[in-house]
Amino acid sequence: MFTTHRSVLTTLLLSTITPWMPQPASAQWSVTNLNPSNALQSQAHGVSGFKQVGGVGINGVYRASMWSGDANSWVDLHPAGASESSASACAGSQQVGWVRVGTQTSASLWSGSAATWVNLNPAGSFGSYALGVSGTQQVGSAFIGATRRASLWTGSAASWIDLNPAGSTESEAYSISDNQQAGYARFGNLQHAGVWSGSALTWVDLHPSGAMRSTAYATTGSQQVGYIDPGNGFPRASLWSGTAASWVDLHPAIGSAYRSEALGAFGSYQVGYVQVGSVEKASVWSGTAASWEDLSVALTGSWVHTRAEGIWSDEAMLYVVGSGMNLGTNRWEALLWTRPVPAPSALLLQSLGGLIAARRRRS
Repeated sequence: MFTTHRSVLTTLLLSTITPWMPQPASAQWSVTNLNPSNALQSQAHGVSGFKQVGGVGINGVYRASMWSGDANSWVDLHPAGASESSASACAGSQQVGWVRVGTQTSASLWSGSAATWVNLNPAGSFGSYALGVSGTQQVGSAFIGATRRASLWTGSAASWIDLNPAGSTESEAYSISDNQQAGYARFGNLQHAGVWSGSALTWVDLHPSGAMRSTAYATTGSQQVGYIDPGNGFPRASLWSGTAASWVDLHPAIGSAYRSEALGAFGSYQVGYVQVGSVEKASVWSGTAASWEDLSVALTGSWVHTRAEGIWSDEAMLYVVGSGMNLGTNRWEALLWTRPVPAPSALLLQSLGGLIAARRRRS
């Protein structure tokens, strides 16, 4: 197991004495409600290449779904004969998630329509889920015997690879990027965030020293996000750069924020939620706790318990997907936040100005 240069508890103590002001969401954020007109509820879980995926409840059936930026673009991915389904992530022309037929829940792959559904459930498994996709690879978990095992596929059930590390009693992979898979493995009673590079033997433990639990929910290939539990039962949004020692605490330093998780990442941005008092607030960061933005303030009407789960950018715009409980309609609704990518010039000039001033003072 990897260790950090200083313990988690020491880092948390130091963070409480660092001057900091919470950052509100930029006024530039625009929000699009993705809930189809005939839906009783909806949730968005992933975004990539101007496509969004999740699930929509219609006539009592939760259906894997895809959008292209608005509610009217909704595409039903629910295959014939299924009782329930959901899409977890998308990349390129592929969407992944799960489909339930009878009592069997199967990791699933689509290419844009219900008719393209591919059952990824490996032989001998009594249930599986696909949670991430990149290129021609898919990740998730499969139940083999009594054990949930982190899993990797390349487009078919027969391609299944068992990622469960040696000594682990349970594991799951949530995300994949650049042949890096992110998730967790359980060793005894301890759940550890970690990454793989295509096989069980490549497992790297991200669990920081002093933490009780940790999980990595997403990876960009070089950075990973998720949470750590420092021992009080309240998760803290977290960022890593491939090692346990690289752990960064993203939890904002405001007294009423007592739990948070980072659920998605793209480039230098991370998304998730922060619970402030009794309300979860969809959130975005750019690498530090001080960069936290509350996305829920961009919503109109009355909302509660919003979460951001996925983020993507075409270098001109940021696209964030998630869901929220709309108190006006009394239902969960899928949401898409967008805004232009902030220009770096102003921040760069400000940093250079401070550096020059500091040098002048020293001279």
